[in-house]
Amino acid sequence: MIFLTVGTYPLAFERLIRVVDEMVRDGVIKEKVFAQIGQCTYKPKNMDYVDMLNKEVFDDYFNKASAVISHAGIGAIEMALKTRKPLLIMPRLRKYNEVVNDHQEATAIKFEQMGHVLAAYNEKELREKFKELELFVPQPREDRTKAVADRIARFLNEL
Repeated sequence: MIFLTVGTYPLAFERLIRVVDEMVRDGVIKEKVFAQIGQCTYKPKNMDYVDMLNKEVFDDYFNKASAVISHAGIGAIEMALKTRKPLLIMPRLRKYNEVVNDHQEATAIKFEQMGHVLAAYNEKELREKFKELELFVPQPREDRTKAVADRIARFLNEL
């Protein structure tokens, strides 16, 4: 099962829901998809979905999934890294009123450069990148907690 999530952000992310629904319809995605669609007026016709899930049920779907498709939210990315799930993300964009600024695009670029996720920046790319998802193995995230703490301490000492 592939888990599709758009997070809990109050603005809809219909582009992602619609393209994944079309990919299921067209046979691009052959595996069952379960979606958490948020506040979306588009209702999928080719996959099971709910508007929202509580944390426990969300985590269960996430953990049971063979792969995850998501917005470029840091919560989904962090959970995929922690569980070593292949993750394909598409950032919400301001120009479509999906988010207030384009921070998700910057997040997607950075995490893709580090090899942690696959990123698509539009619907066409999502279809293309999906072909890589089955074989994608995310690079493990290096714990840099001490380095960050040291950098903050140096900054504070310089004040």
